[in-house]
Amino acid sequence: MKTDLEIAHSVALKPIDEVAASMEIPAAELEHYGKHIAKLPLHLIGKQQGKLILVTAITATKAGIGKTTVSIGLALGLNKIGRRAVVALREPSLGPCFGMKGGAAGGGYAQVLPMEKINLHFTGDFHAITSAHNMIAALLDNYLYQHAKEGFGLKEILWRRVLDVNDRSLRSIVTGLGPATNGLTQQAGFDITPASELMAILCLAADEADLRRRVENILLGYTYEGTPFTVRDLGVAGAIMVLLKDAIQPNLVQTTENTPAVVHGGPFANIAHGCNSLLATKMALAHSEYTITEAGFGADLGAEKFYNILCRKSGLQPDLTVIVATAQGLKMHGGVPLDEIKAPNMEGLRCGLANLDRHVANLRSFGQSVVVVFNRFATDTDEEMALLRSHCEQELGLPFVINNAYAEGGSGAVEMARLVVDTIEQKPSQPLHFTYEDGDSIRTKIEKVACHIYGAAGVDFAKPALNRIKLAEAHGMSNFPVCIAKTQFSFSADAKQYGAASGFRLLIKDVVLNAGAEMIVAIAGDILRMPGLPKDPQANHIDYVDGEIIGLS
Repeated sequence: MKTDLEIAHSVALKPIDEVAASMEIPAAELEHYGKHIAKLPLHLIGKQQGKLILVTAITATKAGIGKTTVSIGLALGLNKIGRRAVVALREPSLGPCFGMKGGAAGGGYAQVLPMEKINLHFTGDFHAITSAHNMIAALLDNYLYQHAKEGFGLKEILWRRVLDVNDRSLRSIVTGLGPATNGLTQQAGFDITPASELMAILCLAADEADLRRRVENILLGYTYEGTPFTVRDLGVAGAIMVLLKDAIQPNLVQTTENTPAVVHGGPFANIAHGCNSLLATKMALAHSEYTITEAGFGADLGAEKFYNILCRKSGLQPDLTVIVATAQGLKMHGGVPLDEIKAPNMEGLRCGLANLDRHVANLRSFGQSVVVVFNRFATDTDEEMALLRSHCEQELGLPFVINNAYAEGGSGAVEMARLVVDTIEQKPSQPLHFTYEDGDSIRTKIEKVACHIYGAAGVDFAKPALNRIKLAEAHGMSNFPVCIAKTQFSFSADAKQYGAASGFRLLIKDVVLNAGAEMIVAIAGDILRMPGLPKDPQANHIDYVDGEIIGLS
């Protein structure tokens, strides 16, 4: 089979004006970024027309699960059966593209295009967020430097810098070394851009006014008197809005079959809330019969946060949730070593079904109707697929379908599309049941997610976490939803505890107060907000040869 890049290059892309026309958006409304990419102005967001479908997955493995491929494939299949569908996705981060993954635009014949531009600089949204975030850091340092002689200072600075590169050396640094004119010497550090609070704010903002309000509320630190110091106190929200004025507009591209795709925002689900922007989803809902959106990593992370954070605050109500499973992923969760998961192993597959079952139970606890999609790989056997179908249909009572969009495009997703439409028409999801109430204490919210979603026996809070929670409660943040940052590879905080881990205690080491994004980020285990590069990063395999990019996928 051709590589992803070869398939992408074989597609005859339509002018973006024609793609927009299929959404009933006039060409004159577009802000063009070349022939095949455009920004969509926010006034195009109107009343919701379509049904909302969330795509999530079993617990992530290093072999991958394929949520993006399924999300795109479902949009292709729906359009193939005459339904107007739009897929809304996150933008890829350069960190994983040049680190572990090599790209995040789907795969095979189910991709969003032009994939090289989407995977690289795209429309500059990530650069805008990085620049705006670091502008706040520079302006804060300058404010402290300029007002030091007046006796002003911060007892604690909470605002770190960001960069969209995996760079472990920047996790902890010292700034301001040298002469006094270099600024105040202080310990600092970098997170990756998808972990920026500005990324979360961009993806949760309802409009420009809400974006500005949230930027103003960003907590930068505390004075020696214990008073919060915010961007509003710094007086630079207007400058930050200038840097974000284009980035807030969703991006329109197309799939391998010219289906519209709205790609916007990119928070990770293991360190943030893991959803594309609310504005992108609402834009798609206003211009389609069916909108497919994806939540990052497994359902314990992305789907939980999609419901408990994004839907809670926006009023979105999914009509259906699709959960993606693979034979390889299930076998890994069943105890089969990573280098053996492509080989047939029925016992390993049976053991791994416990992971799927836990996720399904969680999704149902939110009131969701669920369809299980088996994302097929070339090494999967008929026997394995039959076992999974029997388990889902007979034991779980769930609709089950095999996705072949990777190899066949929309034709391989027709059965999936028809099953999704039938399920929504016959048994749509109930109104969402949230895991916790707004009025619950912060500790209670964390405990409910840990125990009811992850399967923990209880939660332990380190002293720094307890101190942050007290500050949050003292400054009116108790009603915020919680966003737990933990490994994507396990229900627990131990990345090597596969399957359906239960009975463990979850340690919350620290808490980050995202007053602008309006959520409490609880750090569980050894999660890092700045990833490092692997021994053999994908950058080693990316090149530019004879005018063509190679190595992206």
